Amino acid sequence: MRAGKLQLSGRLPHLGSLWMLVAAIGFGVMGALVKLGSPKFSNAELVFYRSIFGLISIYGYIAYHKLPLRTPVLGKQVSRAVVGLISLALFFYAIAHLPLATAITLNYTSALFLAALTPFLLHEKPKPILLGTILLGFLGIALLLKPSFSSQNMLAGALGLLSGFGASMAYVHVKQLGALHEPDWRTVFYFTCISTVISGLWMLFDHFSALAWQDLPLLLGLGVSATIGQLAMTRAYRTGNTLIVASLAYTTVIFATLLGVIFWQETLSASEYIAIGMIILSGMISVNTTTQKKSTA
Repeated sequence: MRAGKLQLSGRLPHLGSLWMLVAAIGFGVMGALVKLGSPKFSNAELVFYRSIFGLISIYGYIAYHKLPLRTPVLGKQVSRAVVGLISLALFFYAIAHLPLATAITLNYTSALFLAALTPFLLHEKPKPILLGTILLGFLGIALLLKPSFSSQNMLAGALGLLSGFGASMAYVHVKQLGALHEPDWRTVFYFTCISTVISGLWMLFDHFSALAWQDLPLLLGLGVSATIGQLAMTRAYRTGNTLIVASLAYTTVIFATLLGVIFWQETLSASEYIAIGMIILSGMISVNTTTQKKSTA
């Protein structure tokens, strides 16, 4: 297993934490493509096409390099895939109904949820700075969602926040799989494979839109950008500094903001920018606090 991991590492640049910048671009592009496709395709369809094109991409890579798919931790791979799929479906719904930067910021509250759950997982009393950081972050969330709670976007805001919680659970699974020496590509393969099957069944019972040739670049780009983002993110957390990686993850919000302005002329109010800044700052501090706690444990 370890030999396979080292063999794969030799084929890719040793960017370390900077892989998160590649992931941020990939996820930013994915979010923009989801928003572009949402007027025509249902949430189930977007999740399915993101998964199946991602599956084709990663399987092509695996087949080309003749990498083994058999895993000794199939149950853990399945649970990671299911948790990730639920979070992804909630995230896509939020993207379709909220400004792109807002939806992605809500998904990136995963760091706050991890910080809030860490004391319970480790059976420790939380430090005052961690409590203050969590409070700052959730005040930012309340400020960001305040305009939505009085409109038809209330559901999208709530589901976007819930996707952040799901993303934190998926992150825990990814870290556990990494500790078990599961390679990045195999984790991505099982996630996209299981997501394709489940979302395909969901799509059959929900809604199906006829495909046109002009839809293929969007759907293919959705799958490829998501797979690149996922591989780069997994590799960043595996090979880079956790604090630096988690901080660079928030550059996705910057990319999303720029894409929202360019393609949809989305404008956020001053209070919404302040709220996003509060969430990003609290996320970075919480990661720093929990990382220091682990290093001294």
